[in-house]
Amino acid sequence: MTAAQLPPGARVYFPRGSALDVLRCKADEWMLDGPAGTGKSRVCLEKLNALAEKYPGCRLAIVRKFRAAITETALVTFEQHVKPRCDTANQQRRVRQSYQYPNGSEIVVAGIDNPVKLMSAEFDAIYVQEATELSLNDWEFLSTRLRNGVVPYQQLFGDCNPGPPSHWLKKRMDAGLTLRILSRHEDNPRLFTSRGELTPFGTSYLARLDKLTGPRRDRLRNGKWAAAEGMVYDAWRDDLHLIDPFTVPPEWRRFVVIDFGFTNPFVCQWWALDGDGRMYRYRELYRTRRTVRDHAAQIRALTGSEHIEAWVCDHDAEDRATLEQELGIRTIAADKAVSRGIQGVNDRLVPADDGRPRLFLFKGALVERDPLLVDEETGLSDRPTCTEEEIDGYVWAKGANGETLKEHPVKENDHGQDGLRYAARYADGFGKVAPITRTTTRPRSVA
Repeated sequence: MTAAQLPPGARVYFPRGSALDVLRCKADEWMLDGPAGTGKSRVCLEKLNALAEKYPGCRLAIVRKFRAAITETALVTFEQHVKPRCDTANQQRRVRQSYQYPNGSEIVVAGIDNPVKLMSAEFDAIYVQEATELSLNDWEFLSTRLRNGVVPYQQLFGDCNPGPPSHWLKKRMDAGLTLRILSRHEDNPRLFTSRGELTPFGTSYLARLDKLTGPRRDRLRNGKWAAAEGMVYDAWRDDLHLIDPFTVPPEWRRFVVIDFGFTNPFVCQWWALDGDGRMYRYRELYRTRRTVRDHAAQIRALTGSEHIEAWVCDHDAEDRATLEQELGIRTIAADKAVSRGIQGVNDRLVPADDGRPRLFLFKGALVERDPLLVDEETGLSDRPTCTEEEIDGYVWAKGANGETLKEHPVKENDHGQDGLRYAARYADGFGKVAPITRTTTRPRSVA
């Protein structure tokens, strides 16, 4: 039957290349690895749907690090393209818990951040979207849930864009513990015809990827597990410094760091200090094209009753005055010395004698992704959208002969890095602590 002969409402999917390999794969653990836009998520969801229809009563799962991230990614693809006539019981995607099939099969939707549905459950196959977000412990935990036995082969699989070469997932694939299936742009029918010719959408999409620079281009355009050359923070490791969030104890010190911006991002970072002086960024705003007054209203709501001992800001006098007036606080000027700030951050990134670094960023700390930084059609951004996305591209400038100048970082996409430096200098004692009173520790509420 050709596409023209299909009944109304029927879906069309013609897998090729790595997509065919995925649908045929029976390995117990595999990863679809490749650049952005190759159709990785689509074929992984097609695989789940095929299993659900072929094996009545099987239990499958769609998993991501944070459940909220699945709503506008995997679930949109699944409902609009993979199984458009599935029974959704009038539920909104953000609260969807599972998809039920007439034959008794079920696809559960869950996040590692709230693993209740996973802890005592049994599955035949688990699909992890954006697997680089997970820790090795997360991955190994999911592998213990594969014990339902309805499908004759139990599988843990996922998709990912490449990350840094030091990532545990690359090491696992290199060691042969996880089968790697390489995905290419040519495998996606939206980008290339069956004759290997670019489609109009493929032309515009790849042109956007071609605009990326540094390690983001290497990873998202070329599919390479690459680190930036001349990284300022060469001690940075995603698997060490990006940690799962937890409830910050009320007795820990807290302070806020702000780097003003309008055309460039306005960055507000909430930091906590534990009893040993380790820093934790637990919340972040990273937005463009909004006024300080608009930011102040959101900062007030997010901070709530938290006791903030200091508001550390860059030196824009007008913006500082507006923020102080809107929040009813006093701010202090950040120590903006670049070299000293970088040294302070690097010192904290290096593990101490106890094996732990002294600076951490919570995963998922970004309050909301700035829609103005993201292409509406592709979902991609050619600029960072939070502090951690800046780090790989925060590199030393080069001299006329191409030599690295370890004095001046490239002044581009560094607004979260400014905040990191201000925060490290403040935490190390290079800042005047505002008196801890109700006026200075809590933003003034507006009646």
